[in-house]
Amino acid sequence: MPARQLEGMDSGPLKRPLLYNGSVNIIQNLFLKKPYLAWFVKDKKGLSKQSMLEQILNYGNWQDYLEAERDLGVKEAKTIFENLKNRKRTNLRPKTINYFSLYFAKYA
Repeated sequence: MPARQLEGMDSGPLKRPLLYNGSVNIIQNLFLKKPYLAWFVKDKKGLSKQSMLEQILNYGNWQDYLEAERDLGVKEAKTIFENLKNRKRTNLRPKTINYFSLYFAKYA
C-alpha cells in the first residue's frame, strides 16, 4: 500500500493506545492511564521510581501495585518501600506500612 493510504489506519485487530513509545516502562504507562495516581503532578514522565511506587501505595489499588511489582520486581519494590518507610517523615498510612511490611517479609 502506498504511504498516503496508510495514514490514519488502525494498527490491526489489537488496538491498544500508544502512550509514548515502546521504551517506556509499565509504571509510567500506568500513570498515563490513571492520572489520579499523581493528580498533583503535571509531568508524570519525570517522576522517580520511588515517587511512583509511593503514589501507587497511597492512591492505587491492588492491580496497580501488581503492575508496578511486575515492572520493578519484588526485591526492588521492597527496597523502595523500606526507604519510604524509614524516612523521617513518611507519606504512607500506618495500615499501608503494616500490610506491606508483612507482605514483603513473606514474599521478598
